[in-house]
Amino acid sequence: MNSLIPTNIITGFLGVGKTTAITHLLKHKPQHEVWSVLVNEFGEIGIDGSMLKTVNAHVREVPGGCICCVAGLPMKMALNMMIAKAKPDRIIIEPTGLGHPEEIINTLLGEYYENVLDLRATITLIDPRKLSDSRYTENANFQDQIAVADVLVANKTDVCGEAERQAFDALLESFNPPKQASFWVEQGQLEATWLDLPRAAHTVKNPQHHQRNRLSPQRELYNAAVRLPEGERFVRRENSANGFYSCGWLFQPEIQFNFNQLFGWLSGADFLRAKAVMHTTEGVYMFNAENGVLSVNQVLGQSADELLDSRIEVIDDKTIEANAVEQVLLGLIRT
Repeated sequence: MNSLIPTNIITGFLGVGKTTAITHLLKHKPQHEVWSVLVNEFGEIGIDGSMLKTVNAHVREVPGGCICCVAGLPMKMALNMMIAKAKPDRIIIEPTGLGHPEEIINTLLGEYYENVLDLRATITLIDPRKLSDSRYTENANFQDQIAVADVLVANKTDVCGEAERQAFDALLESFNPPKQASFWVEQGQLEATWLDLPRAAHTVKNPQHHQRNRLSPQRELYNAAVRLPEGERFVRRENSANGFYSCGWLFQPEIQFNFNQLFGWLSGADFLRAKAVMHTTEGVYMFNAENGVLSVNQVLGQSADELLDSRIEVIDDKTIEANAVEQVLLGLIRT
């Protein structure tokens, strides 16, 4: 390739709106440019990739854990294949919200990629409402994601008040040296110009934390391409690490879910996080729930036709009763 590929990491804790922010960037990118996105998710089914495929971008997924901790073979393979196939003008990497991006940064700055990638500002999104919640502020992942940020973005500010604004300003004032930039946005409305801000060296508080929580070698080499076994209507995959649990399902595209019943169940479901892209009786819809707050968006046109299955993933900080959830989902299928 004739020049280095501008590359950014967009990170942030679980449910902060990373996929929404990246979708916004992709919708507003220069039309002549090819952008590629490498997505890692804690769950093994992979939902964010399906969501991002509804916009104009090349997407590769590394589901099933934290590429921050396994930034060797799985990440390199996915990144190399993406570069070779798409020949992108820009790359965006979205790590899992339960991960430590420092190891990704180290990999991208290593000898292997020094003549391939131009690593620019790391953008960390935060929800200012979480700054008063010790479950977040004392979490090592949350702390590390903020520590490595060059640009700190307060998202979901349409539901924030003055107290949250003051907490965000106080956080900014605590950094020495200060961050390159900070912004206060709604609904993930990042500006593409922020991607070209410079990257700086950072030190995290817990440099050994991600090493203590590595995935096993078998999980590190997990095949990201989850597919339905021949003749099966659905498949289930589960994962757990660092006090969090995920359970996901992939269903045949011919299966339709009752939209109203699915909407009602997700609206009241008691999970830390739930995401889905589903074929329903009303069309193909994306569902995104965090702590009981549900957003729904329809997938239209060719993008809907290209979604070859239905996928749903739930994440919680307590054990998920997978069999009970599965029975609920099966009961939502239109007969």
